[in-house]
Amino acid sequence: MRPSGRAFNELRPVSFETGAVKHAEGSCLIKFGDTHVLCTASWDETTPPWLRGSGRGWVTAEYGMLPRSTNERMRREAKNGQSGRTQEIQRLIGRSLRAVVDLKTLGERQILIDCDVIQADGGTRTASITGAWVALNQACAWALQQGIIKSSPIRESVAAISCGLVAGAPSLDLDYDEDSTAQADANFVITGSGGLVEIQATAEGDPFTDEQFQALLALAKEGCSTLSRHQAELSA
Repeated sequence: MRPSGRAFNELRPVSFETGAVKHAEGSCLIKFGDTHVLCTASWDETTPPWLRGSGRGWVTAEYGMLPRSTNERMRREAKNGQSGRTQEIQRLIGRSLRAVVDLKTLGERQILIDCDVIQADGGTRTASITGAWVALNQACAWALQQGIIKSSPIRESVAAISCGLVAGAPSLDLDYDEDSTAQADANFVITGSGGLVEIQATAEGDPFTDEQFQALLALAKEGCSTLSRHQAELSA
């Protein structure tokens, strides 16, 4: 049994609060157990300079952790400069969302995604991706209602989940205690139709085997399928 009492293939309790921010075109407060992330999507009628004249739009993301999202207060990155970890995570979020968006349908506009970690207990990047898609979908629905675009640029949903080898056992959706002691951990970004967008996997000790990786992938597909169903219910 895992420290949390969950089964090896069991997600933490997951909840989505849509419309969590009054002024944003799309927003979602997503909770994976004690990991809470506020995701917003903002519509911007400009495009990055390097895309001007291309007829294509863009989706980009920013990610940050609030000072007391962790056990000890963190220094604000806005004051001290972004860490390499932060830059890597926000690029991952942007790549994950662009994988399911038709950028030509956006026109020369961009959608700005902000993911702010209110409370961290493992899996902040995967929760950010899953919640960001909900906010993005809301923002596109708003633009469609306003007549800004003629059809939604979103081709399908995308969600993400972490998996790892904990005490030698493949386990789904690691919290911080599990993640900090795992022999291997991986993040999977998977579309609603089961397509793989990105996989980040690392052995923390001994290398893991093909069989162990396949077990982690199977868990991730199961977990992301559940998350995709939740996303579909919100957008129905």
